[in-house]
Amino acid sequence: MTQLALFDDRATGPNGLRYVSDFVSPEMEQELIARIARLPLKPFQFGAFDGHRQVKSFGFRYDYTLQKLTESDPIPDWLQGIAREVERFDQLPAGSIRQVLCTDYDVGVGIGWHRDKPHFDEVFGLSLASACKFRFRRRSGDKWERFTLNAAPRSLYQMQGAARHEWEHSIPAVQQRRYSITFRTMKRDGQRQSAMGLG
Repeated sequence: MTQLALFDDRATGPNGLRYVSDFVSPEMEQELIARIARLPLKPFQFGAFDGHRQVKSFGFRYDYTLQKLTESDPIPDWLQGIAREVERFDQLPAGSIRQVLCTDYDVGVGIGWHRDKPHFDEVFGLSLASACKFRFRRRSGDKWERFTLNAAPRSLYQMQGAARHEWEHSIPAVQQRRYSITFRTMKRDGQRQSAMGLG
């Protein structure tokens, strides 16, 4: 794994968006892709509808039918190592990442405008196999502010602050097959339990 001291500085774009290239080596990238390909991936479910991307959640998953967060399979060992590297990059305590989502985007598949669920706090995304245009927008009066991050293979982005909570993001249909691993921290326990209906 390539160790960089700091995220690359972004002169423009949403506050709280940080990006680093070559977060993992080409060899690690191929190992992660092979691991994801062996997962029991299923179409992303949005209520009664199936999305085109194939996913597998660990730790927690959001159930759109129940409209709440539910527990999923534990984060496997092969993802724990990379999760610890992500935490060290942002100087987070070990174990801060509690949810991981592996996604397979086939050619022509993207994801629409959205924000991650409020049950989660910081969000990190690792791009694998091919690049994508990671688009951001937020309402400014009667217009939209927009920004596009070109996320290269093996790069990592982080969303916190305004980038996480004020801006929506999307990915247009990819031109080549792409995989991603999303790492999320949780809101503090009281907030999380209330959101899950446990408080």
